[in-house]
Order: sequence, then structure tokens, then C-alpha cells
Amino acid sequence: MSGEFRRYLFPRDHPRLAGVRGLDAYAYREHARTPGTFTGGLVEGWTPLYLQEFRGVTSDGTLREGLYPLTPAEPGEEAPVAEMVAAATDLLDALSAEDRSRVCFPVDAPEWQTWANPEFMQFDTGLRLEFQPPEVREKALALVRASLSPEGYELLHAMMLINGFLGEVVDLPTVLNEFSYNIALYGTPDLRAPWGWQLFGHHAAVNCLVVEGRMQLSPVFLGAEPDEIDDGPRAGLRDVFADRIALGTRLMAALTDEQRARATVYAEMVDPAMPPGRVHPGDERHLAGAFQDNRVIPAEGVRVADLPAGARRLVLDIAETFVRLLPAGPRAARLREVEAHLGETWFSWIGGWQPGDVFYYRVQSPVLIAELDHHCGVFLDYRTPQPFHVHTVLRTPHGNDYGRAWVRQGQAGRT
Repeated sequence: MSGEFRRYLFPRDHPRLAGVRGLDAYAYREHARTPGTFTGGLVEGWTPLYLQEFRGVTSDGTLREGLYPLTPAEPGEEAPVAEMVAAATDLLDALSAEDRSRVCFPVDAPEWQTWANPEFMQFDTGLRLEFQPPEVREKALALVRASLSPEGYELLHAMMLINGFLGEVVDLPTVLNEFSYNIALYGTPDLRAPWGWQLFGHHAAVNCLVVEGRMQLSPVFLGAEPDEIDDGPRAGLRDVFADRIALGTRLMAALTDEQRARATVYAEMVDPAMPPGRVHPGDERHLAGAFQDNRVIPAEGVRVADLPAGARRLVLDIAETFVRLLPAGPRAARLREVEAHLGETWFSWIGGWQPGDVFYYRVQSPVLIAELDHHCGVFLDYRTPQPFHVHTVLRTPHGNDYGRAWVRQGQAGRT
């Protein structure tokens, strides 16, 4: 139901809002670090994870070799690299020498791993768009637009617009706005050599690398609270994750009772059977989010190869919605990669699967992790997950988040 989230608005003078009203991103950053607070605890827990050397997400702690050979893109699967190089050059030309030095990093820099999805800016990597002139903001988004599919850019931009709308609804425009995002460039824009960009902030984070005409787009985090805009000039934007949600419930409905029972690892979103720490204060049920670059995530649930053909097709359809940000060529390459490992793919579920239920699911293979999770309130007042607060995460396990497996192969070839 449109506008359902308005039932959960905090009073304007509630400490959750009043305590941060008027702070800009940098003042709120310091406020969020306060020891003993919810956000301070998140910062304390995440910071040491960033300092770890990147290896990649695995299912058992062992990196699998040979999954990502560094070969030129197949004909018809090329990324729009020329357009990306032109847009990146246009952005850099619009910056001062000081800002160019702030926005640019080596292609394998650890700063890739500073992205995060909360509203507070834990790491000020690159340039903060809200403090840039309109020309720079437009050129930054032009680079993003040149890199993604039209529908992918529309979805990412929707996260940014909804963030601004939430800031208007709760009267926190200096904390939550359309440009509360950092952008950074990695490597030197080039038609063949590896380089990329990163955009991150509240409920939206995308990491993009291209090399030899190929594109890697992960990690990706997209989320929304609420999942709509019901007022103002952009009213009517809603149900931004409807496809991912509907495909998940359709897949559960396509299973036999026995298969559904195996897929359901926990019946409740906060289940007494869960081990300590299974529900994280910030991430809740999703496992592959910010600062989890080296996490061990055991496969669980039901093996997709054991499912009927219609259910296997739905798993691929779910994967397609997660990689839809990719342009058509790289998307085809990515889906071919995912389908090649369908026999090693698992599907797991937490919660209910009837209309209106809240839930978590994960599709996991050697080359893809895709998660969707309904969350509790952050800037709205509810303590149990609601259908209008959604987090989604996409990862490339075994070391090719940030295209790092490709980058390392290229570096090894030059030594």
C-alpha cells in the first residue's frame, strides 16, 4: 500500500532526529563515532575489517583459482569503455588539481574497500558530491550513466532520489539528500588497461572496473527506506525492488514442501535457533555487505541442481535482476558465467513467503552472491522488519570483487 511507511514517522522532536538535525556530513561523521552509541558500535566493528588485506569472499576460507581468466571481451560483450573514458576525462577536466588528487587512487588501492551503505560517512574517500558544484555533480553522474545500462542507472538513481525524499520527510536534508554520496576513480581511464570508479553513500554503493573490454560490477549495494516516493514532483516512484521480491516468492512457491523446508534455514527473521551474531545490528541478516570482503559464507539451503527446471530458471531470473545494472554486453557475459556454475549454486531463505511477508534470501555460487533482506527502521520508527525497507547485496566471490582477480593477473603478467 502506497504511503504505508508514514504510519511509522518519528515525532519531529524525537531524539533520533533532533539529535542530528542541522549537522552536515562531516559533523555527523564525528557524531556517529561516539563510543557507546549504535553507530559508534558499527564504526568500531567495521574499521578493523577494512584494514585486512583483500582476498575475497569464500564459502570455506579457500580461494578457488581459475574462475576469472583475464581475456579480452568476447565480440558483442564489450563494455562501453570509450564512452566511459570520455566521461571520466570530462569529470577530471572539471576538477581543480587538488580535487583531482583527492578523487584519484591506484587501481589496486585499499580505498576501494572503504565503501559503506549507512547514512554516516565512515570514510571520506574521493569527493563528496553534495559539496561539489552542480557541474561536477552532473559530470560524475554522467560517468555512472555512461557505464551502466539505462535501467541500471535508473535503479541506482532511484536509490539516491529516495534518499533525498527520506531527508525531506524526516527533515534531515543535511544528512540525507540526493547527493549524499562519494565518488572516487581508480587507475587511469584507458581503453584496455584496468581502471574504474566507485560511488557510495546511504543505501547505494557501486564499484565498477573495466579491463580489456570486460566489466566487473561488484560489490553492489542497493537499498531503500521507504521503497517509494509518494509526494512531490517525483511522486509515483515505488516498489523499486518488486521484481527481486516477486521472483523470490515465486521460486519458493515453485518448490515442493520438502524442497521449501530445506531452503528455509530459519523460519523467523529473528529466530531462536539462530547462533549468536547471525543478525547483525547494522546488516541484520545479509552477510556480504560493507567491509565483508573476506568473509567466509558457507553455502546453505537447497542445491539448485536438485530443483525442477522451472525453479532453476527462476534462480537465473533472480541473478539477472541483480546484474541488470551491467550494460547488455557485460551482462550477457556475467549471466553466461553464472549459468556455467548453476550446478554449484545454492538457494536459501529466512522468514515467510506468502504475500505481505518479510524475508531474506540468498543465491550463492562460486561466482555470485545475491542477497535480499527486509530490515527494521532506521529513520522510521519500527523494530521489526517491514516490506518497504529493503537491502540488496551483490558480490563476486573468490577474489573478483573490484575486478581484483583480473588486476592481479595483469600485474603478474608484467613482472
